[in-house]
Amino acid sequence: MAYLRLSLLTLVAALLLSGCSGKDTLQQVLERGELIVATRNGPTTYFIDKGEPAGFEHELVSQFAAELGVSVSYRSRHNISDIFDDIRRAQVDFAAAGLSITPSREVEFRFTSPYYDIDPQIVYLAGTAKPRSVEDLYNSRVVTMASSSHAEALALLRRDYPDLAWQEIEDVEPLDLMDMVTTGAATYAVIDSNEFVANRSFHPKLRVGFNLSEQQSLAWLFSQRPEDDSLVQAANAFLSRIDADGSLARLKERQFGHAWGVDQVDSQTFNRRMRQRLPKYEQMLRQVAAEYQLDWQLLAAIAYQESHWNPRARSPTGVRGMMMLTQSTAREMDVRNRLDALQSLRGGARYFKKVKRLLPEDIHEPDRTWFALAAYNIGRGHLEDARVLTERQGGDPHLWSDVKQRLPLLQRSKYYKTVRHGYARGNEPVTYVKNIRHYYNILAWQDIAANRPPPPVDADEYLPEVLEAVDLTAL
Repeated sequence: MAYLRLSLLTLVAALLLSGCSGKDTLQQVLERGELIVATRNGPTTYFIDKGEPAGFEHELVSQFAAELGVSVSYRSRHNISDIFDDIRRAQVDFAAAGLSITPSREVEFRFTSPYYDIDPQIVYLAGTAKPRSVEDLYNSRVVTMASSSHAEALALLRRDYPDLAWQEIEDVEPLDLMDMVTTGAATYAVIDSNEFVANRSFHPKLRVGFNLSEQQSLAWLFSQRPEDDSLVQAANAFLSRIDADGSLARLKERQFGHAWGVDQVDSQTFNRRMRQRLPKYEQMLRQVAAEYQLDWQLLAAIAYQESHWNPRARSPTGVRGMMMLTQSTAREMDVRNRLDALQSLRGGARYFKKVKRLLPEDIHEPDRTWFALAAYNIGRGHLEDARVLTERQGGDPHLWSDVKQRLPLLQRSKYYKTVRHGYARGNEPVTYVKNIRHYYNILAWQDIAANRPPPPVDADEYLPEVLEAVDLTAL
């Protein structure tokens, strides 16, 4: 990894000393100490979470900027066409916006090596007829984002299917298109597979009909100007390195791992309980989270996984209450009445903090939180056994993505006989953590989506007719 990073720095130095006339884009970036990047607002690209930028594209760009030794400034656009205009006018250094490589785009722009493969999918509402072919889209309202690769794919298909029709929508994100299908404002929407995975929690009744076209690849987009050559080469060297050393795979797991394989029925139940039960306990959850310096949405996600926010929940094994505490844990955490929602939340929060505090100091966030959740579920002893197995097999015992692959091995005698604490139902903490991450992301994105900046309004479109007749220059 150090060798590959040194190679990138060597490449940058060589490019700067190559004797190009004038200053190329990479030189300008290094001199100003900042990358200027066009992006889109959304859970797979870039958004503000608790006052800080987040999202897959943000994480990727931030790592690249760190290797160049510069900061990042984002220009978040509501339309893909605006991103293209930013590139044409050289107002940004490049675009990191979940953009697919397409033949028509390659005529005008330049792409880096791809870093993510996706499938363009036709999404429909469960309970309606499942579309299985392009002909099934006839005589229906199909929506897609304006200037998107999906619009290009539809235009190509219309050569063979002349009756195919669709509507390109401005100022929307994939989540908005999914809203339209859920509410009946559209029959079908074209959504990238990664966008569907990231957003389906908000629309658990949506399903995938079929893939609209062959798999596409996402990449960063640059202009064709020769001045950009050095920056493109530096970006490709960076992407090659993180793919080779596993950093890219870990980033994908961290950003999307919580949503892969989540049951749609569970998502529907969660959305219903979020509307019906959560409001009753939200203030209490916020209070307890503040007392123990926890994220209230994380505490709410744990409580949902434990009891579905039911303070009188009971399991066959005798655990009870909002946080499903055992009698011994309740005594240890000074909880006298496990059925009291406030006591249960406080006891669960104290216990979670204790488990997290006792983890090895060299386990860092966000993995530290996932490890603490797993230990909360299965116990620190079994978690440590899985870390031992991880290290034996050449994995990294400090990474949740590696350890979660070994936890299920604790159910097989070949492995559990070789570790200290023996047999454990190792699949359970893996599912437990995945579900909590999933619920937590829904709760967090609900707040973010509610506060998303609206697209710019064309004021002329909304001027009253009486004002249109006024000569404003005479005022």
